[in-house]
Amino acid sequence: MRASLAVFSLSIFLAAAAASAQSLPQSAPLGQQPGYSAANCSGFFSDQKVPDEIRLISGEQSEYKITFSRGDTVYINRGQDQGMRVGDRFIVVRHERDPLSDNVPWFKWQTKLTKAMGISYLDAGQVRVINVQPKVSIAEVIFSCDYIQRGDILRPYVERPSPPYKDPAAFDHFAPVSGKPVGTMVIGFDYADSYGQNSTVFVNLGSAQGVKVGDYLRIFRHQGEPGEYVPQTADYQYKLYGFGSTPEKYSWKDLPREVLGEAIVLNVSKNSATVLITFSSAEVYAGDYVEIE
Repeated sequence: MRASLAVFSLSIFLAAAAASAQSLPQSAPLGQQPGYSAANCSGFFSDQKVPDEIRLISGEQSEYKITFSRGDTVYINRGQDQGMRVGDRFIVVRHERDPLSDNVPWFKWQTKLTKAMGISYLDAGQVRVINVQPKVSIAEVIFSCDYIQRGDILRPYVERPSPPYKDPAAFDHFAPVSGKPVGTMVIGFDYADSYGQNSTVFVNLGSAQGVKVGDYLRIFRHQGEPGEYVPQTADYQYKLYGFGSTPEKYSWKDLPREVLGEAIVLNVSKNSATVLITFSSAEVYAGDYVEIE
């Protein structure tokens, strides 16, 4: 009987401990960092057009292959005459644009802010040259983020840093205003407009505002703001028919801001940064604000 009680008590203790652990911020453990794919497949915006003189022009089995991926052999429009060498490594990128962004914006200023960040590029993968001929080179796809296709742009490989995560226990749900530059979560990877932990998002803060790789951004929103990005009943922040109201009006400026989470900066250009959400206490949307911590 005592043994049964002991087992029962232990199970209750373990269940309580598990529930307690689940209530804590479940973001990235201290000492770890974003994985290789997170750092190298996140995409980026550039205020300048990426030089496109080096391109992927075809590949083996092109009579039936319309895309290429890891392990495939592809052809580059530069050879020995242009200084190509065996072992040269390139990042494969491609300009992409959301076909719906102009007609169906998620929030009021999304189209304008997206254009202000610059030109959007997708990271497709990486290739390494294995054979050089006078006018063309042959390369192997050594890493894939997305499919690779004819016409993709090749840029000399530059290693992207993978900054360490900070202790998730340091997250402050009621953090005061930092006083540092504030921006917007403009659009997500693959044109997503709602995000959570481990989502990649593009924000309109960049090197011009002092943002660096490894910086943390705090995500927040104001209730009842005029530029609301999700359909809401007007003035819901202080009244809702059938569910009570306050004796006086409260605008978004009168209420505390809602701190939603944090994101780490993976990539920076002049007017934008690519960030990875490391913790979110609620769903995050395009149009939510960020500030440098």
